[in-house]
Amino acid sequence: MQATVEFMYHTDFSITDEESFTSWLIACAQKHNASSINLVFAFMDDASLHALNLKHLKHDTLTDIITFDDTVGTDVVANIAISIDRIKDNSTTYSQSFQDELLRVMSHGLLHCLGFNDKTEEAQQEMRAAEDSCMKLFHVEHKTTNHVS
Repeated sequence: MQATVEFMYHTDFSITDEESFTSWLIACAQKHNASSINLVFAFMDDASLHALNLKHLKHDTLTDIITFDDTVGTDVVANIAISIDRIKDNSTTYSQSFQDELLRVMSHGLLHCLGFNDKTEEAQQEMRAAEDSCMKLFHVEHKTTNHVS
């Protein structure tokens, strides 16, 4: 599979082992029949993601992720912006580790590109199951080592 994954940091957060996350994202994409991926993940704070939400979606709310999806068929192409502030808050709210919440949100963005949506209760359940499956892939491959700082 042809794959490019880039990580951009607009906050003090960083992934300490980008190769592990890249191989995980490729495995998730392959599991869902993607033929290639070209992804850029931009990690930012609430204010920056809120500004993107206002500008591009006209939503005046905080969010954890915005996926700019340019996928064509099974060739996944996307720019995915993630608020590290929301990941921190949501990990506490949902009693999850920061890394697990990050994995869930990153897989959520990828899964949107792979045809999953979350507009109905049934679709939300399918999305959650796919997120759980992707997260399990990461933990099996990487033995739950903490790869973020």
